Amino acid sequence: MMADQPPPLEATPILNEVPLLPHMVNGDSIQQVILVQVNPGETFTITTEDGHIQCIQGPAHVPMMSPNGSMPPIFVPPGYVSQVVEENGVRKVVVLPHSAEFHPSMHPPPPPPPHVPHYMHHHHALLPHPPHPVYPAVPGTGELPPQFIHQHPPPHVFQEQESDTESKKCDTHLSIGKPVVSDIQARSAVLSWNLPVSSQNGESHSHSPAAFTFEVAISNSGKNGKFKSVYVGEELTITLPDLRPATDYHARVSATSSSIKESISELVSFTTESCEPDCPAAPKLINRTKNSLSLQWKSSNDNGSKITNFLLEWDEGKNGPFKECYYGHLKQYKLNKLSPSTKYSLRLAAKNDIGMSGFSETVTYYTAGIVPPAPAPPVLVEAGVTWLSVRWNPPSGVSSDDPLTYGLDMEEEGSGYGFKPQYNGDELSCTLRNLRRSTSYKFRLFACNSEGKSSPSEVVEHSTNPDKPGPPSKPTVKGKIHSHSVKVTWEPPKDNGGSDISKYFLEISEPSVGSKWDTIYSGSQREHVCDHLKPGTLYRMRVYCVSKGGESQASDVTTVTTSAIPPGTCHAPCLAGKAKPKEITLQWGPPSVDGGSDITEYIVEMANSEQDEHRQVYQGPTSECVVNNLLPGRTYCFWIRAANKVGFGPHSDKAEICTAPGPPDQCCKPLITCKSATCAVVSWEIPSCNGAEISEYRLEWGQVEGSMHILYTGPSQNYEVKGLTPATTYYCRVQAVNAAGVGLFGETGVVTTPASVPAAVSVLHLLEEDQMEISLPLSTCLAIQWEEPCCHGSEITGYNIEYGEKQLVTVGRNTSHVLENLLPDTLYRIRIQAINSFGVGPFSHSIKAKTKPLPPDPPHLECVVFSYQSLKLKWGEGPSRALITNPTQFNLQMEDRFGRFVTVYNGPCHTYKVQRLSESTTYYFKIQAYNDAGEGGFSEVYAFTTTKSPPASLKAPKANQLEENTYEITWEPLQPMKGDSIVYILQLAAGREFDQVYKGPETSFRLANLQTNCEYRIRVCAGRQSQDSTGSQELYGPYSPSTVFSSQKQELVPQGADLMTELAETKKTLREERFIAIVLLCGFAVVAILFAVVIQYFVIK
Repeated sequence: MMADQPPPLEATPILNEVPLLPHMVNGDSIQQVILVQVNPGETFTITTEDGHIQCIQGPAHVPMMSPNGSMPPIFVPPGYVSQVVEENGVRKVVVLPHSAEFHPSMHPPPPPPPHVPHYMHHHHALLPHPPHPVYPAVPGTGELPPQFIHQHPPPHVFQEQESDTESKKCDTHLSIGKPVVSDIQARSAVLSWNLPVSSQNGESHSHSPAAFTFEVAISNSGKNGKFKSVYVGEELTITLPDLRPATDYHARVSATSSSIKESISELVSFTTESCEPDCPAAPKLINRTKNSLSLQWKSSNDNGSKITNFLLEWDEGKNGPFKECYYGHLKQYKLNKLSPSTKYSLRLAAKNDIGMSGFSETVTYYTAGIVPPAPAPPVLVEAGVTWLSVRWNPPSGVSSDDPLTYGLDMEEEGSGYGFKPQYNGDELSCTLRNLRRSTSYKFRLFACNSEGKSSPSEVVEHSTNPDKPGPPSKPTVKGKIHSHSVKVTWEPPKDNGGSDISKYFLEISEPSVGSKWDTIYSGSQREHVCDHLKPGTLYRMRVYCVSKGGESQASDVTTVTTSAIPPGTCHAPCLAGKAKPKEITLQWGPPSVDGGSDITEYIVEMANSEQDEHRQVYQGPTSECVVNNLLPGRTYCFWIRAANKVGFGPHSDKAEICTAPGPPDQCCKPLITCKSATCAVVSWEIPSCNGAEISEYRLEWGQVEGSMHILYTGPSQNYEVKGLTPATTYYCRVQAVNAAGVGLFGETGVVTTPASVPAAVSVLHLLEEDQMEISLPLSTCLAIQWEEPCCHGSEITGYNIEYGEKQLVTVGRNTSHVLENLLPDTLYRIRIQAINSFGVGPFSHSIKAKTKPLPPDPPHLECVVFSYQSLKLKWGEGPSRALITNPTQFNLQMEDRFGRFVTVYNGPCHTYKVQRLSESTTYYFKIQAYNDAGEGGFSEVYAFTTTKSPPASLKAPKANQLEENTYEITWEPLQPMKGDSIVYILQLAAGREFDQVYKGPETSFRLANLQTNCEYRIRVCAGRQSQDSTGSQELYGPYSPSTVFSSQKQELVPQGADLMTELAETKKTLREERFIAIVLLCGFAVVAILFAVVIQYFVIK
C-alpha cells in the first residue's frame, strides 16, 4: 500500500477526446511516448502542475511523454510488479501481481480489453513528488519528467483508502511567497525566498526547511516562454550562474512535501547588467602582396552596449611583443610597407562604452615573396651498397623565415630514362634506398617557395658501394690425413659482390679446447697444408674471403680428425696421503700426450730395488691404487705405463717410496728384583722395533692387576721403584713406543715386598676441652689422639711421642694420650712414631699445641675521683674504654647494707664510677680478674669514703637603704647539715672584682659609708664548718645571683613611697634572676642526662 492514496476522481476523457500537444506530434526524436496500461479495478494517479491530483481508473491506456527516452519511476503497492514490453515499436508498462509462479519473461502481458480509452496528460504538469526519487530534468527545456503512482487495490478496499487520504491532502493548502532577486550582476544574480506556510481548515502552520524540496525555474523568453529548471534542493537562497548580460529573466519557485501538495510562487522579473563585449573572432586575410596584407573581421556580441571601436595589434614581423597597428570603428584594415616572404602575427579586440573585450586568437599570415636562387649541388654524406645519403644547404641570400621546400632528381647510369624526382620536402637531407650496388648515379637539386621553383643546381655524380662477396665453398681434405698434418683446398665464392676477391682466410678450431677460431692461413691461394697438429684430435676448418665490398661470411665447417699414436710417458707415481706400515696408496696423472686417443688403462710395476725383477701390482683404468702386504719402514721402486687403443706407452721414471714404520712388538714379561722393603728394580728386554727406533718405554705399576697406572716413561730398559709399601703385592707391565705408534703391553710381572717397620702416623690432632671425657687442667696438660698406621707386615707394639725439647715418652698400643706437667702458656711441637718387631717407624708430621695461661691475679684498686654522691674507681693499666681484643675481664663487687658483696661492674674496662652514694659514708670494694685460662682470686677489701656535700646555693640577697649612705643586706638562712654549723660570706663589688665584706653566722649585714650615686653588686654564699681529726674544716657552696643597687641621696619624700618603689624593684630583680636560674638548671639537667645515657651505653655495656 502506498502512504498517500489519492481519492478517485471523475472519469477521464478517452484519447480521441484530448487534443495532442504540438511537441508530441511534430516528430521530435528526443521525446518518446510510453503507454501505461491500467487494468480493470486499478487506479493510476498523476499530480498536475497546478497541484491537483487526477486519477484514471481502468481499463485504460495512458500515454506519457519521456523527455530523454528513459522509463519514468512508477510506484506500485506491495504484491505487484511493473513490467515493460514493446509492441510495434511502442513501449508499454504493464502492472501484474507478483507471485512465485509468475515470471515476466515467460508470460506475455495480457492484451488490452476492447474499446479501452486512452488518456494523455500535459508534460508540464508531471512534477516530482517527494520523498520519492526525482526524475531527472531534460537539458535545455526546463521541463521535468512525470512521477507515476500505479496502484492495484482490490475493487472496494483500495478506493476507500484512497478517498480518505486524498481528502486529507486536499484539505491542506500550501502557499509560498514571491522570491526576491538581489546582487544582480552581468552574468549572475542571487535569488532567495521564504518558507511556505500551510493552512488546514483555516489554520496556518509553519514548517522546517528540511520538510520541503524547492525547485527554481527561469525563463528568458517571456513569462509564457519555456522555463528551465536550474535548482532542486532544500536551500532558501541560491546564486543563479551562467546568465547572459543585458537580458530579461523571469523566475519562480515551487515547494513540494511528502504530505502536502505542491505550491508555486509568483513570477519575479529582473534584467542582468551590461558588460564589455565578447572576444571577437580572429581577423581573416582577404588579400596579400609582397608588401601588404588586407584583413577583415566581424563584430562580436556587444552585451548590451554598442561596439564603438576595434583594436588591431601585430608583432611587426619580429616575433616580439604586440603593438597597436589600427584603432577605429571599421571592420577591415590594410597593412602596407611590409617585407616580402615575412611572417606576421595579429590579434583583435572590441571596445564599447563599458570596456575592452579580451583579444581574439592570434593568427599568422605571410606576405608574398620571390623565387629562390639555384641551390648548391647535394653532397654525399654516406654511401651504402643499396643506398646513398646526401645533404644540401639552403640557397644563399634567402631569409631564414622564408619557408622553402626542396626537390631532388636522380638519373641512373646507363638506364636511358633521364632524371626522375626522388624527394620533395623541407628537410636538408635525404637517403635514397633500393639502389643497385656498385653503380654511379647523377643528382640535381631544386629550391621552391610559395612563389615558384628555382633553377636546378649543378649535376653531381655519386656511386653506391660494392656488396660483400658470398662465402667460399666448404674446404675439403686433399691427400692422406697424417697424425700431425693435413692438406685442405677450397673453391672461390659464386658471388663476388661486384669486385674481385683480394684474399682468403683459413681458420681452424679445436673443439676440445674451446670454440675459439684461429687463423692459420691468409693469402690469394686456395689450398694450404695444416701442420703442427695434435695426433688423434678432432679439428674444424672454415674459409672466408675479403674484397672491396667487405668480408664475406664463413664457409661451411669441415671436420678433420688426425691419426692417433700410443700415449706418451707418464709422470712417476706419487704417494697419496700418508704411507702406512704395510700398505701405501699411489696416484698419478695422465700422460701429457695421450696420442690422440683416450687412455684405456694403466699398469703399475714394483720392485724392491732397481736391479730386482719387476712385478705387476695393478692394471686398470683408474689413476690410483693401493699396494698391500708391504713391510714397515722399507723403500720400494714403482713404475707406471699408460695404454690407449693403439698400444702401451713407455715406462715412467722410477718412483722410490718408503712404507711408514710400524709400532714395536709386544714386550716380554719384566724382571722384578726387590732391593728393600720399599724399593724394587724392574728390567726388560728390547722388542722388535718394526722399522723405527724405539723412543721410549712405558712402565705401568699398581697393587691391583686391573687398575695400574704409568709409573715411568723413558728410553731406559730398567727402572727403580721407590716408596713401596712393605709386605705388599705389586703388578707391572711394559710397553714400547716408537715414531709409528705404541706397541702392545707385555705380560704382567708380580712381586711382593718384604715386611718392615710400621708406616708413619698419618692422622694426629689435639683434643679440645669438649672432646675430653674428664676435665683436665689445660694450663699444664695436652690431650692428643691419632689413628693407627699400617703395620707393614708386623703387628704394632707401641708408640713413641716426642714433644718439647725432644722429650720422648713411650706408650702402649693406644690411640690417645695425655701429656702432663707442662708449662702454662707454652707452645709445644708434638709428633709420634709407631713400633713393631722390626723397629721404629718414621715420625708423623708435627702439630703445634699451646697450653693455656694461668688465671690472672687481681689488680690494685684505687679511687681517683671522690664526690659526696659518687666514687670513680680505677684498677690495673689499660684504656678506660673496652677493647674487643682485650681477653681479660674484671668483676668489681661492693658490700651492700646486709654485709654481702654484690657485682656492680663486669667487663674489660679499667675504670668505673659508682653513683647514687651517700655523703661522708665509707664503702667497701673487692675486684677479681678472669680470662680464657679461668677466674683469678679476689683482691683484698678496699674502703673508700665519700666527701661531705657543700651547702646549696642561696637566693640573691636583698638591699634595704637605711640612711643616705647606709644599706642593710639580708639573705635567707640555711639549716645546719648533720650537726655542722653554717657560716656566710658576703661580697661587694663596685666595679668588676668582688671584695669580701662579711663572714659569719648572721643572715644580715649593714653596709655604711657608701658613695653617693654609685652602682653596687652584692652576692652571698653559705659554708659548712665541721670538726675532724685534722682540725676544723670549711666547705663552701656556690655563690648566689648578684643583686644590683645604687646609692642615692635621700630627698624629702615620704618614706612609704621610697619603700614601695624599692620593694617593687627588688621583686622585679628577684623574678628575673629566678627565671635565669631555672633555665640554666634545666639545661644542665638535660646535658647531664644525655652524658649519663652515652656513658652507660658505650662505656659500661
